[in-house]
Amino acid sequence: MARAGGSRLAEPVPGSATMGETRSLAGGGVGGTVAGSMRPKIDWFLLGMMAAVGLAFAFPSPGARGGWLQPELLNKLGVAVIFFLHGAGLPFAALKAGTLRWPLHLVVQASTYVIFPLLGLALLLVAGRWIPADLQLGFFYLCVLPSTVSSSVAMTVLARGNYSAAVFNATLSGLLGVFLTPLWVSWRLHAAGRPMPVGEVILDLVCWLVVPLALGQLSRPWLAEWVTKHRKLVNRVDRGTILLLVYTSFCDSVVWGVWAGRGTALVVATLAGCLVLFWLLFLVTNALGRACGFPIEDRITAVFCGSKKTLASGVPMAQLIFAGHPGLSFILLPILIYHPMQLLICGWQAARWARRPE
Repeated sequence: MARAGGSRLAEPVPGSATMGETRSLAGGGVGGTVAGSMRPKIDWFLLGMMAAVGLAFAFPSPGARGGWLQPELLNKLGVAVIFFLHGAGLPFAALKAGTLRWPLHLVVQASTYVIFPLLGLALLLVAGRWIPADLQLGFFYLCVLPSTVSSSVAMTVLARGNYSAAVFNATLSGLLGVFLTPLWVSWRLHAAGRPMPVGEVILDLVCWLVVPLALGQLSRPWLAEWVTKHRKLVNRVDRGTILLLVYTSFCDSVVWGVWAGRGTALVVATLAGCLVLFWLLFLVTNALGRACGFPIEDRITAVFCGSKKTLASGVPMAQLIFAGHPGLSFILLPILIYHPMQLLICGWQAARWARRPE
């Protein structure tokens, strides 16, 4: 059982992953949340994101298109590395144990890929006239991204929710996102008169996301123990690769001058929009769980898996979906802000739920 302020995660779930695998998922990955503590804290990764953006403004040429870092190839190789590591670290036993709660799965996936996008469209309908076009696309991209894996599972474990269902839903969300995210984005771009070759994009995502993920999962008989034992090293490689992608994402925008005359006000407006979207989805998902008669453990899973959005997949997917887009940094701005914000709020909420009576 997780305790508020304690050092343990949770007891192993019968029939699911081992305790080592539980620690591997809940304690690792991109998140900046220490799974052994009920209080979230900002770690070097969040500072690294700010440093990556700062470096892009100071030295954009190496990471811009045609720069000596060769971002056209480097970005795709980075995406493959990230998803291979995700596959190698994902326990299949936990996926199998979580397959049976279909009403819960429907609520989580509907929240991620139907309710969240509709809320985003409503927000843009109300406030779109004051938001630059690329940032509008960024808000919508945030809304159609998959859920996180590591931090959703970590928060669920800490709040004493349904761990195996969280692993299943977070993983299923990531796989569905390979198809649903570009389809939603294609619809949005088509509505704005900017059609996207969705078939080519999905094929690219399958090649650089799904195939490495599957290879990582197939490698688990040989690599699972090593990945668990060297979790800190794996996390550093994973996070460092994402920071590199953040850097190259901003370089082109700086070189092309799309940030000229824009700054603090835009960031504050993005933060406000992210807060509105998060709390709306948080409240709607919790209400759906109550309406469906879910026990508290399943409601916790629905809220954490349904309201969270992945930076770990969001940045690599954006590099593939919006390759060469001059406003890529604006498109990524909402998820870069939403990511630490969701960790802080969900960490606080996980602590509240963890203190409930047995």
